[in-house]
Amino acid sequence: MKIFYQRFWGYIKEYKIFFLIAVFGAVLSGICTAWTAHLVKPTLDDIFINKDSFMLVLVPILVILSFLGKGVGILLQTYFMNYIGLDIIKRIRNQMLEKMLEMEMGFFNSMRSGELISRITNDIGLIRMAVSNYFAQAIQEVLTAIALIVVVISNSPKLAVIGLVIMPLAIYPLSLIIKKIKNIARKNQEKNSDITSKLTEIFNNVEIIKTNNGEKIEAKNFAQQNEHFFKLGLKSAFLNQLNSPIMEFLGAIAIGLIIFLGGNEVIKGNLKPGEFFSFMTALFMLYSPIKKLVNMFSSAQEAVVASDRIFEILNRKPLIVDGKIDFEEDIVSLQIQNVSLVYEKKLALNRVNMDLKMNDIVAFVGKSGGGKSSLVNLILRLYDCTEGRICLNHQDIKDFTQYSLREKIAVVTQRIFIFNDSVLANVAYGSVVDEQKVIEALKKADAWDFVERLDSGIYTILDEFGTNLSGGQRQRIAIARAIYKNSQILILDEATSALDSKTEESIKDTIAKIAKNKIVILVAHRPSTIELANKIYHFEEGVITQEK
Repeated sequence: MKIFYQRFWGYIKEYKIFFLIAVFGAVLSGICTAWTAHLVKPTLDDIFINKDSFMLVLVPILVILSFLGKGVGILLQTYFMNYIGLDIIKRIRNQMLEKMLEMEMGFFNSMRSGELISRITNDIGLIRMAVSNYFAQAIQEVLTAIALIVVVISNSPKLAVIGLVIMPLAIYPLSLIIKKIKNIARKNQEKNSDITSKLTEIFNNVEIIKTNNGEKIEAKNFAQQNEHFFKLGLKSAFLNQLNSPIMEFLGAIAIGLIIFLGGNEVIKGNLKPGEFFSFMTALFMLYSPIKKLVNMFSSAQEAVVASDRIFEILNRKPLIVDGKIDFEEDIVSLQIQNVSLVYEKKLALNRVNMDLKMNDIVAFVGKSGGGKSSLVNLILRLYDCTEGRICLNHQDIKDFTQYSLREKIAVVTQRIFIFNDSVLANVAYGSVVDEQKVIEALKKADAWDFVERLDSGIYTILDEFGTNLSGGQRQRIAIARAIYKNSQILILDEATSALDSKTEESIKDTIAKIAKNKIVILVAHRPSTIELANKIYHFEEGVITQEK
């Protein structure tokens, strides 16, 4: 827990005023709780035994004030610590996504999307209780316990030794239980990530599942993982609840001894009934904060594991180091110099060379897996070359910031990305929105005819993945996005594969028109698309085998 709070202290200390108010509330609550136990003594001795009429009026007022103070203290502590906790969680969630988006593509390829979703939702949700509620409750319970111990000792130091010495005997068995809880919590969160990943996979591939009658297979696989998750959760719940009976049993032993010894002291006249019952009340009340602290420490093990998983991401350095220079000049040339790429221990590109100039329209052709898309990814700096370098205007692209580099490049890939937003927002994605410019881009992409007929035109909200559009319509939206960006390098990776021949001819005309003062790279199989190119590179197993 020490490491856990060291990690988050940098966040917590930024809320000094709110934190001090919460601590004040915790102190007030703890003192008022102990004061309530202390009032048992004057209630018995002064009212019931001495029959003091003044105390008969005063003690009820003090009891009301003590409970009022306790309530106000809890309210202050709970509200302000929750504010701190929720705000910290909001900030960490934002930082997690920002950090993930800084990572290279290799990171995303090695991590399941469900795993990343689980870390940014479930794991961060688990630390919320520890950062806000547990922290505040721990302060309150510790101060309450200290105040009650003062009451216990002040009433009978002799009996206090018995009541307070037995409690530490519970530490050893509880420490073993807490260690097991932490191990199970790690397995539990890993299995939760597995379930989230499986659900993401199912929902993203539901069409394939249905067309191949895979519903029962997926339901069975999910049920098996869910059963494992259930058993881990049950084991965790059992161990968490094991703390209470241990504390209750040891507490009962202490209280039984004290009733016997304390009762004997009262009978002998060495201890007043009011002192004894005040002592007993405080002791009974003392077990409650101690038990809560133990339970909180057990439950916090999930948060400790979650924080490990969160800071594993936050502390990770991107393998692609950003350059320092903003690339602002016009692109004159693009050089691929002796470039090789090893990806997952496989040679994807082997000593590739080419020299492209402004106004070139270049075609990359070859079988799937030949290295065409790998080279496109290197130009975009989604990966870095294993050997060689890629230069713009004879300067290594590693010297430039990734943002400024990608501002100069527009891409339409084989995978069409449509966001759950308007047509307008989809076309202008990543750029300043200009309605007229969007309409012009849609016209050039041969998409305006169908967009104009949509219920709300360019303001029509597209479904996730563009499921309310046909494959060809999605592709034309993506082409319009690339045209709208108007970058100096235009990359079309199988961008016309879902288009009919008439629409493809229209798009070819558009490409020919907008190619001026640009470098256009076409990754294609269709001979009709390749016709546009003035340079053709044939790829085979990562090597350029032919150049025309």
